[in-house]
Amino acid sequence: MDTSHEIRKVLLAKAQKSSSLYLIAVITAILLWSTSFVGTKIAFNSFPPLTLGAARFLIASVILGAIMLSRKEFIRPAPKDMGLMALSGILGTTLYFALENIELELTTASSAALIVASYPAITALLEFIFYRVKISWLKGLGIVMAVLGVYQISGGSSEESSGQLTGNIILILAGVVFAAYNFTTRKVVKNYSMVTVSFYQTIAGTLAFIPLALIERSRWQVPSVESLWMLLYLGVFCSIAAFMLYNYGLRNLSSGTAMALMNLVPLFGVLFSSVFLHEVLHIFDLIGGMIIIVGVILSVREK
Repeated sequence: MDTSHEIRKVLLAKAQKSSSLYLIAVITAILLWSTSFVGTKIAFNSFPPLTLGAARFLIASVILGAIMLSRKEFIRPAPKDMGLMALSGILGTTLYFALENIELELTTASSAALIVASYPAITALLEFIFYRVKISWLKGLGIVMAVLGVYQISGGSSEESSGQLTGNIILILAGVVFAAYNFTTRKVVKNYSMVTVSFYQTIAGTLAFIPLALIERSRWQVPSVESLWMLLYLGVFCSIAAFMLYNYGLRNLSSGTAMALMNLVPLFGVLFSSVFLHEVLHIFDLIGGMIIIVGVILSVREK
């Protein structure tokens, strides 16, 4: 009995240590994503928004390709799955980051971080509309609160400039695109490794980004050293390392827990924006951000 008890204690300790590693991996990924708003703002000193997106994911494509070569994971998906990966890549890479980068050129990084926090609630709302996924009254209340919080940030303040208001509306549209990306990715993610899915998504998204970047040729310039470092940071850490760490954490954590942890994005995003960009939040933004975070916590709660 004593030996059996000791074995159980050792196994429990190992399980707790393993769970802690998964949790640390997800939180590290969220920290990296939270810095992307600041990094993008700094990179704008040399790169226009669409060009930055294309260059960022070109770097990510090369790195993912190297990872697949080193692991000998080059797999040719079935034609239907390849089409879904290409579609999700265009949605999640090209359209989403094109909209986000354009938005960040118009508004503050801190406002962007707060609005992005509403994406889980937007996804839950679209699941209800298009897939008839049942929602409890508590989850419904959370969705309504998240929407009200977004309205508070985007249009609730009379001091909102027209450019910032336009940028916030664009980011809300990006949230709808993000939800569509999730719905499409779910159909293939269980059949292939995350490296394989990410590689083909990134390749498709990068190829679609290049024609958009060419539109900005008149704005191209020799980039500064600071902007180049930020571009590499966005491509390596925010586009590859963060996704790898997040996917690693999902092996053990529930999707509800992972979504709840995503509420740290606005907290860290606002903190980094204040420290590195010296942005100051209006009281309307703070109120809206708090409403969004509470609403999202309610909307992703699990039984």
